Amino acid sequence: MQLLESPADLDAALARSHDHPIVIFKHSATCGTSAMAHEEVEAFIAGAPWAEVFVVSVHAGRKLSNDIAARFKVRHESPQALVIKNGAVSWHASHFRVTGDAIAAALATAKG
Repeated sequence: MQLLESPADLDAALARSHDHPIVIFKHSATCGTSAMAHEEVEAFIAGAPWAEVFVVSVHAGRKLSNDIAARFKVRHESPQALVIKNGAVSWHASHFRVTGDAIAAALATAKG
């Protein structure tokens, strides 16, 4: 997972979404549900090393997390995963719906 810490980091990640779909994972280090989702995302990455996954800490990066919600018009929740293709959200999920299988299926759909 690559850490997103600034608007410039987000812009760079979004630029990559024009080459292939990316995943943005919004994570809270103080939330048990988010910890379980983090494990799911890590397991997904282990089985799909080709996938580009970016993580935003919702505490340390609160402004960036809110900017993502506003930019994509997706209500902020954590944990939350967004699949971005060509700079737009093609899929998103939160809480217990953030699973490795769900992310894999969303990426497969986004790839077309």
